[in-house]
Amino acid sequence: MAPIKAPWHPPRRHGTLRRGARHNGVVVNYLDNAATSWPKPDSMAEAMLRYLRDVGASPGRSAHRLSIQAERLRLEAREAVAELVGLRDPLRVVFTHNGTAAINLALFGLLEPGAHVVATGMEHNAVMRPLRALERRGVSISLAACRPDGTMEPAAVAECLRPHTRLVVMNHASNVCGTVLPVRQVGALAHARGIPLLVDAAQTAGCWPIDMHADNIDLLAFTGHKAMLGPTGAGGLVLREDFDISRLPALVHGGTGSRSEHEFQPEFLPDKYEAGTPNAVGLAGLAAGVRYVLERGVDKLRAHEQSLTQRLIDGLRSIRGVHVRGTHDAARQTAVVSFTMDGKSPAEIGLALDEQFEIMCRPGLHCAPRAHLTMGTSPAGTVRLSPGPFTTLADIEQAISAIASLAAAEAHG
Repeated sequence: MAPIKAPWHPPRRHGTLRRGARHNGVVVNYLDNAATSWPKPDSMAEAMLRYLRDVGASPGRSAHRLSIQAERLRLEAREAVAELVGLRDPLRVVFTHNGTAAINLALFGLLEPGAHVVATGMEHNAVMRPLRALERRGVSISLAACRPDGTMEPAAVAECLRPHTRLVVMNHASNVCGTVLPVRQVGALAHARGIPLLVDAAQTAGCWPIDMHADNIDLLAFTGHKAMLGPTGAGGLVLREDFDISRLPALVHGGTGSRSEHEFQPEFLPDKYEAGTPNAVGLAGLAAGVRYVLERGVDKLRAHEQSLTQRLIDGLRSIRGVHVRGTHDAARQTAVVSFTMDGKSPAEIGLALDEQFEIMCRPGLHCAPRAHLTMGTSPAGTVRLSPGPFTTLADIEQAISAIASLAAAEAHG
């Protein structure tokens, strides 16, 4: 199949790194953006350096100019995230250390013993492990059935709803095969029963259009280090304007820099959920990463990744002995492609791609054993390739060629 032309040319320069150039003296092809995006924009690293060099103070803790400047940086991060997800009030962007912490805040706050929750058969352990812990406390769980390609009908969720269902939680897109789930339709049917929808947007925030109002999302958990192009250690929970925060108690209590005369946690946003010293340098980087995404446009970045993903899918499917999982349609998924190969385990393939071809990928279960059970790829898992905004068509062609070489060697071995 002839290579397709990417719809835009990503910048090749990122500080001391260029795509297809050298990292620690080695030419690398980084296709592990579903784990953590890399490389990052220069502006993200520069924003973090400026904070460390010129600000340094803790936001919201003092009245001096450096603390005020740090608080402005934190507000800029809130405003950027709010704009990205279609939220009007940036104070409803609550920061945590990562998406997992945000999901735990929502699940442990909303679900009490005797409650019922609906999730899907494609969830990450960031959802499944808290749910299993809550199950031991008396929360009942139903998993809406998904097909082996990761797709799901909204009716599958409707069939799971009960009179005592208190929450529907689902990922927006699978971190294993990239399949995007119908959150808008699920949110509508949940709202018809007065049930809120919590969405794990770890794989979509920054690379897939999100509007919390149009998509019927009440609570959205995000992590900053993937498609939002920020650093690790900065994530959060976004609460839609009409979500009643009295329904969600704080999970962590402590100092906030506000109402310090009281020994009880404040009940106003965002302080209610932000006890302790924040990751100010990480939030400075997050603000810059999200601004980079907003300035270039989610739709434009999405179009670039979609074209590369489709070429990767088509190229891998043309190789004998290679089996691509998922929908095979890049328009219905994020830039995540999983495959298996006859005669080789995912771990062996991942090691060979790294050692022989300098291709960075992720083999195994991807912290999502439930999804692999649904897909029929448990217990060994798959090899996952995930392009990003700085991936080029040449990177994709090299990956296809490398995997074809491994498959041919196995066939003739």
